[in-house]
Amino acid sequence: MNRPFITAAFSLALPAMAHHGWSEYDSSKTLTLTGKVIASGYEHPHGHVRLEADGKTWTAVLAPPSRMENRGLAPDAIKPGSTVTVVGYPNREKPTEMRAERITAGGKTIELR
Repeated sequence: MNRPFITAAFSLALPAMAHHGWSEYDSSKTLTLTGKVIASGYEHPHGHVRLEADGKTWTAVLAPPSRMENRGLAPDAIKPGSTVTVVGYPNREKPTEMRAERITAGGKTIELR
């Protein structure tokens, strides 16, 4: 095999190797948080919201932007100042992080997985 081919094949595989699994989240425990969004990101590989809920600042890892858009969650629905409800699983190591399974924003509930 030639070197350019190997280099190209390896570089295409990097994004797949870099993507994490979900084992860092405890799917045996469900969290439901309602709070005010203080920051949000609608970027790859996953969107996120930081919200104030239960006296803490939480980070909720969302779905990829394309999935959120396809399911009807516009970026402005999770802008700072919005109130959202997020249902998901807590991170095993980070006590204020969760993986969101669904989000309710602007009166609309979106399944993220």
